[in-house]
Amino acid sequence: MSEISWRADERLIRAREWTEQATFGGDDSRLAEAERELDAVAADVALAQGRILHARYLQRRFAGEPGLAGDPRELELFEEALRLSERAGDGRGQGEALFLIGCFHQVVLDDGDTAVPFFERSIQASTAVGDQVNVSYSQRHLGFADLEAGRLDAAWDWFERSTKLRREAGFLPGVAANLVGLAEIAAAKGERDEALRLLDEAIEIGTGCGAARIVGLAERTKAELGAG
Repeated sequence: MSEISWRADERLIRAREWTEQATFGGDDSRLAEAERELDAVAADVALAQGRILHARYLQRRFAGEPGLAGDPRELELFEEALRLSERAGDGRGQGEALFLIGCFHQVVLDDGDTAVPFFERSIQASTAVGDQVNVSYSQRHLGFADLEAGRLDAAWDWFERSTKLRREAGFLPGVAANLVGLAEIAAAKGERDEALRLLDEAIEIGTGCGAARIVGLAERTKAELGAG
């Protein structure tokens, strides 16, 4: 069972126990807590539904579908998750929702200016609850924002910080993905040998953890650098 599934089960069990205490025992002192627990569960569901829509969007994007547009329901779900997480006082959910809202603006709508403040708020919320992996996502996408603006040194710094957190958390597919990003920055800076070294490491790590899409991306990037 995943951590999210376990967390949802625990919250549902507590909410039921507290409502039964109110119904049969007359103790309604914890009904507000029960509502917050259910808000947190509903936020997790909304996040999961939005992630499915985002994954489908990325699948079509990687396939080169022409005239690709995002599904507005994705943003609606992430915004609903943020509202519910805030009401529940769930910092982890807030951090995830803030990142995903920013990701929708940056990746789907190509609106980095709107996305950046969401990433910054996500880092604050996720840092407060010790969610290193989610922090690493926002750092990565702040790196993309700097890369898009031509700020290569700033982009490199964000990607390095993100990669450090991902290594510490054992998030190997994310490490491999970041190494490809670092390689692209190195190539843009004219550091071809460093770019190739990073891509080789990405391929090695990605192969070991089953991140086939990242391996394919790294191999294509090597070919573009004339080292396929």
